[in-house]
Amino acid sequence: MRSSKEKYIKFVLYILVVVLINVAGITLFFRIDLTRNKVYSLSDASKDVVATLSEPLNIKVFFSKNLPAPHNNTERYLKDLLEEYASKAGRYFNYTFYNVTPDEGSLMQTADENRDMARDYGVDPVQIQIMEDDEVKFKNAYMGLAIIHGDLIEKIPAITSTNGLEYQLTTAIQKLNNKVSTLIRLDKKVNINMYLSNSLYPIAPLIGLDQLPRLGQMVADTINRINSQSLGKLNFNTVAVPNADQLDTLAKENDLMVLTWEAIPDQNIPAGSGTAGIVIDYEGQTATLPLINVVEIPIIGTQYQMADPKALEDEINSIIEKMIGINKEIGFLTSHDSLSLTPNRMAMMQGQRDESLRAFNSLVSSRYTIKFVDLKNGTVPDGLNCLIIARPTQKFSDYELFQIDQALMKGTNIAFFSDSFKQIILQQGGMGMPPMYEPIDTGLDQLLNHYGVSIQKAYVLDEQSYKAQVPPNMGGGEQNIYFYPLLKNEQINTAPEFMHNIKGLVAGQISPLELVKERIDGTGVTATKLLSSSDRSWLMKDSINLNPQMIFPPTEEDEFASFEMAYVLEGRFTSFFKGKAVPQKTTDDDPAQEETDAPDDTAVKTEPIQNEATLKSVQTQNTVIESGKPAKLFVLPSSLMIQDTMIDPQGQSMNAIFILNAIDHLNGEDQIAKLRAKQQTLNPIMETSPALKSVYKAFNIVGLPVLVILFGLGVLAKRTSRKKKLAKRFNDKGSVS
Repeated sequence: MRSSKEKYIKFVLYILVVVLINVAGITLFFRIDLTRNKVYSLSDASKDVVATLSEPLNIKVFFSKNLPAPHNNTERYLKDLLEEYASKAGRYFNYTFYNVTPDEGSLMQTADENRDMARDYGVDPVQIQIMEDDEVKFKNAYMGLAIIHGDLIEKIPAITSTNGLEYQLTTAIQKLNNKVSTLIRLDKKVNINMYLSNSLYPIAPLIGLDQLPRLGQMVADTINRINSQSLGKLNFNTVAVPNADQLDTLAKENDLMVLTWEAIPDQNIPAGSGTAGIVIDYEGQTATLPLINVVEIPIIGTQYQMADPKALEDEINSIIEKMIGINKEIGFLTSHDSLSLTPNRMAMMQGQRDESLRAFNSLVSSRYTIKFVDLKNGTVPDGLNCLIIARPTQKFSDYELFQIDQALMKGTNIAFFSDSFKQIILQQGGMGMPPMYEPIDTGLDQLLNHYGVSIQKAYVLDEQSYKAQVPPNMGGGEQNIYFYPLLKNEQINTAPEFMHNIKGLVAGQISPLELVKERIDGTGVTATKLLSSSDRSWLMKDSINLNPQMIFPPTEEDEFASFEMAYVLEGRFTSFFKGKAVPQKTTDDDPAQEETDAPDDTAVKTEPIQNEATLKSVQTQNTVIESGKPAKLFVLPSSLMIQDTMIDPQGQSMNAIFILNAIDHLNGEDQIAKLRAKQQTLNPIMETSPALKSVYKAFNIVGLPVLVILFGLGVLAKRTSRKKKLAKRFNDKGSVS
């Protein structure tokens, strides 16, 4: 009886312990992250960002209920992530999940109000695909959030995946922090002038713009809302549009679009012209946004559309952030026929490949303020964190090389993306000819050689390369593109912090690098190799032909080797112009320059120095910085790797992450680079030889069953031995009695 009571008591105690453990698990938040890259733990960058909050930051999350997989897991991950932010941030960090799914039969208006709130913050429902009753259906669901810091708002309107979510949140919070600090320091206001011609109103209904008379008030409301979120740092004015004679001059000065029309007698509308646009101005920087967009639609024809207030708000915010310099400022070389950040429409019209860097521009400008640098008409501005030089093809003068050299000496980090050859398309008799490849000689090679790295005039070809699908009409199958080396984990140096988790890349038309040992040894400059080709690589020199069907691997084994393809050099560099005079600035032959040089009676005249001895005694010192401040030099001899063909606009591919991480490293943002690469989209399995694969296969087929049988035999032997021991013990007791 007593034994039965003890069993019941133990059972009740066990139930009580289980209940208490569950209660503790609900109220006490902790989690153990066993993933190698700590995917489910906050990065140091995230901890630092939320730890610096000095004012309340609120996150309003709008997520529909009962979403199917994988979206329900996304919501769970977001909740856990925000809980971790809150645990590190303290009292200034708050978040709330709002119900936007109405309950059936409920009379409460809460869900409707929350949906209105979401739309006010710019979070609209997105369409997702679900499977119900063995059918594929589409459903609108809210999956976004808004971050409010004071009067400032940032939003993530669509969270459809956990991939990169922590990066998005952390950079958005960091941006709000920077924006508050920058706005507080502004001593001048940003001017926003709206030009809207009254003459457009009569013609508006005829071109599908019935709501045009309301446009002015809609724009004013939008800008007032932005101003309230920008600490009142905007100065908005509605400018009266002058008459037709002055409109053309005004439009050219401000890059405004002008609409003109002929008289329409049956509508009593006289001939006229008008404009509708916004001009944003701050300290000499200007940007223009049209309020009427013209769209050419095939068959339908020309369509006119009014600016959408929500889209306009985002565009104005983006322009203001760039103008006032919320992010760190980096330079981008625009002269010497360098690659452009914007589309080259002329090249596209001529049937040439568009080599613009639109995706690169979008991804980099979201983190940094890009300042254009024209060395033909100026110098490298002081204070830049980084200067990007992207495939110039024109020769640099000694004076222009001096500007780059001295920028590096002043501590400006430089990212150098180059090409060894320039493609030239030939046309003969209307027939396309195979392209020719001319070596590019800009003079920058002598600078790089002096700093410790040399670029060979060749392309790296690799048997371990990207494979393209051949169309069926050309035989089908796969074609090795040998000049697109496929870099695996073994060819990537993941030791630097900004290279963590970069486990696979595709290089394109890349040249080999060589270190100039005598320029590095003993100077304190360290060179870190980042990328190299496989051992089955060779070089294409002199005669360049990139027709995949005409490229074949070498027949001799000694022609294969591994080649270095990217380096970052760090330390105190020595100037290329050490011990030399400052180069003279040369000007191109220009008629305007000749006129300037001609005598002018109205010009201010300088008296010549009469005492030649005095002239010789005057000397200028310290005009060349011979030994620089600590700086970094990133060299990647392939401009193709930053073009749109190899970088995705979302920045989630390994190629995009590698390039963006390199830019972050040059700007001292290694923690952000590490955070960006945290979500691993490429995690290849370890490669094994065919023989080892056969061993593993045989073990799985035969070895595992044998192990199970041996384990069973072992258990059987142990039980048999135990039975014998027990039998012997009882037999011994029986004999004693």
